[in-house]
Amino acid sequence: MKRIAVLASGRGSNVQAVIDAISAGTLRAECVRLITDNPDAHAIMRAGRAGVPVTVLDYASYASKEAYEADLFAAMTDCRADLFVLAGYMRIIGQAITDTFAGRMINIHPALLPAFAGLHAQRQAIDYGVKVAGCTVHFVDGGMDSGPIILQACVPVLETDDENSLAERILVEEHRILPAAAALFCEERIAIEGRRVRILPARD
Repeated sequence: MKRIAVLASGRGSNVQAVIDAISAGTLRAECVRLITDNPDAHAIMRAGRAGVPVTVLDYASYASKEAYEADLFAAMTDCRADLFVLAGYMRIIGQAITDTFAGRMINIHPALLPAFAGLHAQRQAIDYGVKVAGCTVHFVDGGMDSGPIILQACVPVLETDDENSLAERILVEEHRILPAAAALFCEERIAIEGRRVRILPARD
């Protein structure tokens, strides 16, 4: 069984989606660690309820990003995870970490990449006037939301939408496709070919 570690900064609803999928048996894995940069993250409570060990690396307590990432690298190495799932982790990870764990880190982003990378993706979508938004699970590389795409889901943008209402509807799809992408990885059904990700057939 594969070992998963999740990284999160906030309320942790996508962390909960991963935990729930493991509990339901649709994601055959063990969640071995939550790593957070925020000691007040609600994700900590979610992990605690599920018996998932937590490592808190309070970003505000570090003198530099380099010092923080040294401890982050150590924590990620120590938990011996097969897959790292960024589930609302709000920091750009440095090149040394992305290179070391290349092909083993996935992220959920609330837009149909490559459109609207970075912060406030839902606001970007509304301001641009698109009719369809959504979310993307992708591998993490050295860029911003630029790694190979695993899964995407579409959500219509309604005339009455604001940033918050669109974000809430996209979140429903995030909770579906993030555990699904993790399951594909754990079932060894993902092949990365340059920028393209092929989903392999299920094994008998």
